[in-house]
Amino acid sequence: MITLVLIGLLGGLITAVSPCILPVLPVVFLAGGSTPQKTGGPPRPPRGQAEPGSEPALDERPAPADSSAARNRRPYAVVAGLVLSFSFFTLLGVTIISALGLPEDVLRWVGLVLLVLIGASLVFPPLERLLERPFARIPQRQVNREGGAFVLGLGLGLLYVPCAGPVLAAITVAGARGQLNLGIVALTVSFAVGTALPLLVFALAGRRVAQRVSAFRKRARGVRIVGGVVMMALALALAFNLTDALQRALPDYTSTAQKKIEDSDVARQKLSGLYDDSNKDLSRCEDGSEQLRSCGQAPPIDGISAWLNTPGGKPVDLRQERGKVVLVDFWTYSCINCQRSLPYVKAWYRTYKDYGLDVIGVHSPEFAFEKSASNVADQSRKLGVTYPVALDNKLTTWNNYRNRFWPAKYLIDAHGTVRHFKFGEGQYDQTEDLIRTLLKQADPSVQLPPKTGRRDTELTRDRTPETYLSNLRISGYTGDPLLDDKPKKYRLPNEVPLNRLALDGTWTAGYQYFTAGDGARLAFTYHAKNANLVLAGKGTVTVLVDGKAVKTVSVHGTPTLHRLVDGDSARTARLELRFTPGIQAYAFTFG
Repeated sequence: MITLVLIGLLGGLITAVSPCILPVLPVVFLAGGSTPQKTGGPPRPPRGQAEPGSEPALDERPAPADSSAARNRRPYAVVAGLVLSFSFFTLLGVTIISALGLPEDVLRWVGLVLLVLIGASLVFPPLERLLERPFARIPQRQVNREGGAFVLGLGLGLLYVPCAGPVLAAITVAGARGQLNLGIVALTVSFAVGTALPLLVFALAGRRVAQRVSAFRKRARGVRIVGGVVMMALALALAFNLTDALQRALPDYTSTAQKKIEDSDVARQKLSGLYDDSNKDLSRCEDGSEQLRSCGQAPPIDGISAWLNTPGGKPVDLRQERGKVVLVDFWTYSCINCQRSLPYVKAWYRTYKDYGLDVIGVHSPEFAFEKSASNVADQSRKLGVTYPVALDNKLTTWNNYRNRFWPAKYLIDAHGTVRHFKFGEGQYDQTEDLIRTLLKQADPSVQLPPKTGRRDTELTRDRTPETYLSNLRISGYTGDPLLDDKPKKYRLPNEVPLNRLALDGTWTAGYQYFTAGDGARLAFTYHAKNANLVLAGKGTVTVLVDGKAVKTVSVHGTPTLHRLVDGDSARTARLELRFTPGIQAYAFTFG
């Protein structure tokens, strides 16, 4: 449970500094700096001046200049409301909406209305007093005064759309399917707290500026009006999705940290309880591999509530797509990462649809308002999506494909086999090359048009390629000649060049994998940030980098991808692995 909470907290912290939270920052800053109006009671004389015939009360005596600011708990109230509403409605929003028979996007519109009301209350004080009236029975005066800020936080929690990653995906899947337990609740709350901490810092900064800058103190009324106008403007921008353009223009500078923490071996193990044992072959393939592999038969696209961009809303059956190459793109319209990848998918569809490529967009929603068919249809039209879109509102197809990311792309060959998948953004040039390869395999006589020209500038060109430990497909091997399917004792050469591997000790080189025997070692000189190896059997693998032991990997069961090395940047290094007998090694991948 502690590990799960830490994963949620770190995932939330990474999300909170991503481009996706930019729209709420001005509101949080101004809300933290604005001072609530005093409500109720007769007017008091100026501070330090007693009423006629009475002694000065304690709270009317001169006080430090910043004492009123110290009592301003608006930053905490805003963030507390955001954490509460985000956690509660992310987990239970679907259940509540379904039970009450309400429209799927009702919570989003409630959040927009609250944001408008709070903004208007800053401009018109009588409205603020009206909104704070429900908190009047709470005896602590400071809490009463922050009632409006708490309501603002509740509204922001309904509108808060953080960038998607494996942790948020796990929470969303659990909420959509009603699979709630103590672990999921702990993960949700810790994720919400993680996202809220940087927002709290921003709100406290707003309070500090208002407290220290004389212009803010002298023009408190003007600051409140500006804050109110900004909030109402944000509500209008969110209602018409006007903030998306800014978010799309910014690079996803947190993706590396997100994948390193949320998609680590430990995180995958903790979050894997959401998936059953079906379609396990998909787990044998590595995300973003440079070569086509066989990842098992493509799972069905089922549990779909509606289809868009098909004749009469008719569903697309993958079995009827045999003979064609199919790209299945998991996305959701409010996900900025998905919006940034759509231009590539649309370009591939336009360029290759007449040459045997079909694209199916599986719209798997993060939030309840993304389940509305009219919302999806409207946003698909605005985003220029013309290929078939399946509304996977129950996340059935998402689960069939053992998916963890928005966006995610799966390539299916003409025989219905998944040959490649890519989680998240990037590697677009590589994906297009693989599409062209599959099209040529499906029809060797096809004359393909020139490539789309959309290149991924972040693609690592000098990274060590995927390398199979198979006597049929091995490449980059150096050393003693391999003996097929029989144990043989090998010796390491004096030098292993870059992108080459060599064996030492006893190995059996098989058609699908190499099996370690007595004293089995493997050396590989690579250039990449991380190195991974698919392993099976039972035992351990000791990992050394440049002669220094860095970790020991425990192997147990069916073929599973294991992270061997994880660095901050690409480098050239000598990897040495020491195996206990019986371990099966399938393929190296590098990132």
